[in-house]
Amino acid sequence: MSTSDHDLPRVTRFLNRLEARRSTFGGRVAAFVSQPDPRTIGSFARGRQLCAGNFLFAGHLVRDPDKTPWDIPPPDLAFSREVHGFTWLDDLAAAGDAPARACAQAWLWRWIELYGRGRGPGWRPDLTGRRLIRWINHAIFLLSGRTQKQSDLFLRSLAQQTLFLSRRWRATTPGLPRFEALTGLVYAGLSLEGMSARVAPASAALARECARQIDDQGGLPTRNPEELLEVFTLLTWAAETLTQAGQTPHPAHWAAIERISPTLRTLRHSDGGLARFHGGGRGLDGRLDAALAASQIKGRHANGLSMGFARLSAGRCSLIIDAAPPPEGRASAGAHASTLAFELTSGRRPLIVNCGAGASFGTAWRRAGRATPSHSTLVLNGHSSSRLGKTAPKQDMLTEGPTEVPIRVNHAPDGLTFEGGHDGYVRGYGLTHVRKLEMTFDGRGIAGEDMLLALTDADKRRFDRALDTMTLQGIPFDIRFHLHPDVDVSIDMGGAAVSMALKSGEIWIFRADGTARLSVDSSVYLDTNRLKPRATKQIVLSGRAMEYATRTRWSLAKPQDSPIGMRDLAEDGRTPVALS
Repeated sequence: MSTSDHDLPRVTRFLNRLEARRSTFGGRVAAFVSQPDPRTIGSFARGRQLCAGNFLFAGHLVRDPDKTPWDIPPPDLAFSREVHGFTWLDDLAAAGDAPARACAQAWLWRWIELYGRGRGPGWRPDLTGRRLIRWINHAIFLLSGRTQKQSDLFLRSLAQQTLFLSRRWRATTPGLPRFEALTGLVYAGLSLEGMSARVAPASAALARECARQIDDQGGLPTRNPEELLEVFTLLTWAAETLTQAGQTPHPAHWAAIERISPTLRTLRHSDGGLARFHGGGRGLDGRLDAALAASQIKGRHANGLSMGFARLSAGRCSLIIDAAPPPEGRASAGAHASTLAFELTSGRRPLIVNCGAGASFGTAWRRAGRATPSHSTLVLNGHSSSRLGKTAPKQDMLTEGPTEVPIRVNHAPDGLTFEGGHDGYVRGYGLTHVRKLEMTFDGRGIAGEDMLLALTDADKRRFDRALDTMTLQGIPFDIRFHLHPDVDVSIDMGGAAVSMALKSGEIWIFRADGTARLSVDSSVYLDTNRLKPRATKQIVLSGRAMEYATRTRWSLAKPQDSPIGMRDLAEDGRTPVALS
């Protein structure tokens, strides 16, 4: 059993291997019919690191300049997938020099030698689609200086993978894996001689998946913003490639792009990154803006929800809130218990964040990152608002989470207002968490109120029983505000306020109404581009619910005498300049 497909059913693994072997007897491609312009964005820095023998995949770093990626025993499933998906070709192409080309060519033809006849862990439809897109995108880069024999091997392997994909794309999981497989098939069918007959069925299947998977809000069942960006990018690439080839994408394909684009704009922070919820990261730098620009669709959704998220923004300050029930069933396998959590970014600088997805740091970090205490929201008695299943097959899915999450977003006389609540703690404690957030029109101030309310007689009886188990000492709660690692934090005014300094030079002040104990505690920031979790801080308001209604008010604001804006040049090594 390969390290890359042990998560698949046995029948699926067998059929994948069978069709991979059968595809090696398919017809031979003589040439490219056309080649799409490269659209994938890589990292120059990562490309140089790869050339130096620093292999960083899925949070694991292996240093060995004398080895190829295929010589390294994969430490886990995610590592193997990244290597066989060939997204690292984007990084080598971004470096673009002779050493980078030599690495790309040596590693690719080594893959053909080892796995080209249908062997190995890379023969699953989603990885094959991902790989085909990269091989075709960077064909000129890869074929430069190669012999005719090597070019023939390259084209033959492309043909074999296309045949495999045409037979096995249906075996992928609905969602991102299937979109990857079908987009790769469209790419290959349009680009390779003798494969055009596969374009129409693949394009039609792509349109069907758009209608099934992309909801009216332009979202996915997983509610993962980064996954939505990946799907949007694939759909945009496929549409552009079809159009350039003189073919018209199906209406459902275009309609999905038109629904997703405003949603991604809602989920875009003012620094250009995505909100980090439900297993998603901020995305590669520039990837979101490039995808939105390519779609040529402008505008955001009006007040309301986009894939279950609400947004308040003003004065280059963005606040994004998880304002819907968490994903359910299979779609919740990577979801987080983050209902009513928010992230706040000021200009180019994240301020309030969620800890993030810890999957690349191991099972324990992944589980911890999914829990409510890892998010900037209220935590009751140390419990998450959604729980993880305890036994198979639901042990990786969210269960017993909020089912009712009413929200309202309004224009107030002096700014924008969000009001929302969730019933994730009603079953155990009889308490509904209600959160109210107000942002001023200039984005310089945010007022918040978190409430725990027993709303019905049945809820009051549950609360009384829970209070009895606490020997009438109250039910403890914490309101957490996780800070980005680049934020310098200090306690001011004898513990009554917290001062936060951003690298841009901006200062933000956090205050509370005194009903809860204010503290600054340790926290972590889980970034998949790092080898280890980053140490950071969190502001915590701690109290106890003693009555049917408990209210805690707090605020975040810039000092009144601070500049209207800062010219953020910190990354350039210069001093930030105040703008009056």
